[in-house]
Formats: sequence, structure tokens, C-alpha cells
Amino acid sequence: MFINSLLKQQNMSIYRLAKESGLPYATVNDICNQKAALEKCSAETVYRLANALNVSMEDLLAPQLTERSSFELFKSSVCHRLKDMGDVPFLIDLIESNYIRIYYDWEWYPESLYLLAMLDYISKENDVPLCTDYDDLRSTKLAEPLFPAGILAQEAAGKPISKTEVLMQAIPEFLKYNIIESDVRSVA
Repeated sequence: MFINSLLKQQNMSIYRLAKESGLPYATVNDICNQKAALEKCSAETVYRLANALNVSMEDLLAPQLTERSSFELFKSSVCHRLKDMGDVPFLIDLIESNYIRIYYDWEWYPESLYLLAMLDYISKENDVPLCTDYDDLRSTKLAEPLFPAGILAQEAAGKPISKTEVLMQAIPEFLKYNIIESDVRSVA
């Protein structure tokens, strides 16, 4: 949950957040432990939490109110954006938008690491030095390999798929984060 990321970033405990926000500890604890939905809290509660965490109410609520599309749709959207913008403008936009960090803080790890892999891959393809803003994230990876939906669908349909072969064709910059991607350029 995003609020827990903010607590960690600010080296703040739930107890301290309760004290600084003036909210009961039980309320803050329930929100942080997902027993209470932040987006269903009163505006005053959200305001007090946001104020104590030094963020806007909108930023605090953004992860809960932003509609998360399927990962396959997300990947397709990113690849289309790359195709439409071109490599270097795409890199600039990706770095300036800071969505790699935003998604990571929201705990949207597949999206964050996909964008980081794309950044690394397109940088390498264009002989552009790696952006060091995300060096702390480069040592993370998804717990389980994330195969494309098409591979999983073929497997579910009983068609023989060699995951070893699929892994051998994967782009190394994506594979590093446990994301199996073999082509980011062939979009219709």
C-alpha cells in the first residue's frame, strides 16, 4: 500500500503518523494494514494523513483512484507509445514522467519494472548512458517469471510450449527483472 511506502521513505512509524495526524492509532493502523480503505475515509481523515506525510490529498489517494489496466494492455500501450514517439523522445518522456518510481511506490511492481527494463533496453539500443535515478530499483525483480499472456494461453490450451525456448528468446534487460519479453517493436 502506498501509505506504507511513504512511511518507509520518511522513516515514520504508524504510531508517529497517528500522533502527527491527530487521528486515533486504531484508525491509522487499520488504514495501513488494509483493514480500512483509504478512499472510503472521510475527507478530514485523508487531509490529516496527507498533511502529516507532507503530500497532497490527491497524491495520497492516487493509487486507489487510478484505474489499473491489465498488464498486457499496459505493455501494449507502452510499446505503442515507443513506436509513436521514437526512441529518444520516449526515453526523455519516460525519465521526466518518473512513472518508474511512481508505480514502484504504488507497489505496481510489474509496471514499474517493465518501464525500467524498457528504459534500460532502449538506452542500450541507442548507446545512451543508463539513467542512474533508478539504480536502487535495478537490484529488484519479480518473485515469479511473468510470461506473456499468449504463451500462457497456448499452454492452457494444451499446446506444447517450451518455456526454456521462450526464456532463451527473451530480451536480457527484461529478463533481469523476471519479465519475459521478446519484442517491443512489432505493434500493429
